[in-house]
Amino acid sequence: QVQLVESGGGLVQAGGSLRLSCTASGLTLDTHAVVWFRQAPGKAREGISCISGYVGSTYGITRYRDSVKGRFTISRDNAKNTVYLQMNNLKPEDTAVYYCAVESGYKYCSGFPGTVASDFDTWGQGTQVTVSS
Repeated sequence: QVQLVESGGGLVQAGGSLRLSCTASGLTLDTHAVVWFRQAPGKAREGISCISGYVGSTYGITRYRDSVKGRFTISRDNAKNTVYLQMNNLKPEDTAVYYCAVESGYKYCSGFPGTVASDFDTWGQGTQVTVSS
């Protein structure tokens, strides 16, 4: 059974940091692009960061939505089958439920951040991030 599990969310003051983890079972993450999405109350789910899978000579390409560029960093630990999202200088507008997702045919982060949540078939349960002002 394929499963993604996010962890690391919590309550933090503005300017603080959190590191989210997305750990997979039942699939090998390094062959997939992994996307972090977030969804704030009343808003659509949006992709915020992507790391590409290992396909030929392409590996580890990273992409970010402009709103998080320079503050968030996505990375992998293949030995742990885990993708991380390091979030620094958090702002109240970063408050949301954060999800990781993969889709079997999506490997290069193509079109990111224009990727659509409905295109992804495997999701974690989400982890809440709350940033207080």
